[in-house]
Amino acid sequence: MEPTVLYEDADVLVIDKPAGLIVHSDGRTDEPSVAEWVLDRYPALASVGEPWESPQGERVPRPGIVHRLDRDTSGVMILAKTQETYVFLKEQFQSRTTQKSYRAFVYGHPRADQGTIEAEIVRIRAVPPRWGVARAGEGKKHRAAVTDWRVLTRAVDRETGEKVALMEALPKTGRTHQIRVHFKHFGHPVVCDKLYAKGKPCLLGFSRQALHAFSLAIDLPSGERRTFEAPLPGDFVAAQSHFLGEG
Repeated sequence: MEPTVLYEDADVLVIDKPAGLIVHSDGRTDEPSVAEWVLDRYPALASVGEPWESPQGERVPRPGIVHRLDRDTSGVMILAKTQETYVFLKEQFQSRTTQKSYRAFVYGHPRADQGTIEAEIVRIRAVPPRWGVARAGEGKKHRAAVTDWRVLTRAVDRETGEKVALMEALPKTGRTHQIRVHFKHFGHPVVCDKLYAKGKPCLLGFSRQALHAFSLAIDLPSGERRTFEAPLPGDFVAAQSHFLGEG
């Protein structure tokens, strides 16, 4: 289980991260990661980026890693090959000038065809750690989190008869678990999300959360703005054979 290189030049490395691969160590487990893969193949990147300090006090290397995807989320990631590029890319994520598009299968059929979810996200005291939407009156204490969405396909799971929808999510901010938390709050959690759709059956043949980072538009140090796409993975392609379309 390794990333696939989608694009590379002197400044950046763009990869397609497979589901199940963690971006960097969480300080609790010893397992393969994107960070280890980078250090093995691009040892010069060891000095690029900023290490993370785990709750256990361990300094975890994050070579060239500008942003993250959850372990079971697949898709496109961009890494910096120099410290100057790292600062250049990080500023774009912080200033929200990047454009990110995700694909997700969700439970149920949203009533509207498109919309925006704007709800603050806070950490909930729980094991394992999870996040949720802030309660009424708490909003001003937390940073805004915004996700635009639209329905691509409404369908029915062929085996169970349950309603499902294929969605495009366009997060305008980058909070932890943002799309997963927002879709749960919206009443349509991501299919097979074991944290935010606990107790619901895994439909469409999925064994992991049905969330894929499909594209990323970003400015490169060369001055060119590029859009990078990660093809839909096999489980997304196979899922479409499990449902009956409803338009």
